[in-house]
Amino acid sequence: MKTINLTIALFLGMVFSISAQANRTHKSNAGIKGGYNLAAVNFDGQGETEQRHSFHIGVYGEEFLSDSFAIQPELVYSQQGYVITNSSGTFTQKLNYINLPLMLKAYPSKNLFLKAGPQIGLAITHKEEYEGLFNSSQEYDPNNFDWGVNLGGGLKTDSGISFEVHYHVGLGDLYDNSKAYNRVWQFSIGIDL
Repeated sequence: MKTINLTIALFLGMVFSISAQANRTHKSNAGIKGGYNLAAVNFDGQGETEQRHSFHIGVYGEEFLSDSFAIQPELVYSQQGYVITNSSGTFTQKLNYINLPLMLKAYPSKNLFLKAGPQIGLAITHKEEYEGLFNSSQEYDPNNFDWGVNLGGGLKTDSGISFEVHYHVGLGDLYDNSKAYNRVWQFSIGIDL
């Protein structure tokens, strides 16, 4: 509990120091983003699976609340899932989501930002593939709804091009009664329109 309190106090201290810095000029905007995913699933008690390499693409809006803070809602198509390899073959779970993150962005300097916020997601397709001695495509029934938290940061140029990385920690159970949670690293490039 002391660690959580200390973390909150440090975050609030950073927020107040950012607010006290000299004025900057940011304007609200919208844009497109896309990039590379490293997606896995954490099975409670068994650790994290191998990563599925995939991509994401979407749109965002950035509304500045002050010179140092902005709210950024996004609408993102994201290919997620996981891979399990053992001596009998490779199982790949392909899950494709429409995600709605709502990020709070803090700018400690003009071009550097940190972001955090909740995300909900809807699985629009899923496909299972098994490659081994006998190939098959067995059907599993993952939950369609996912939710969790994103943490990240990046750089944004004066011309409106941003480079960012964020980590999604899924908190919604992927399968009923299995305690399996999405974990996704996203590396993105965004362009203000």
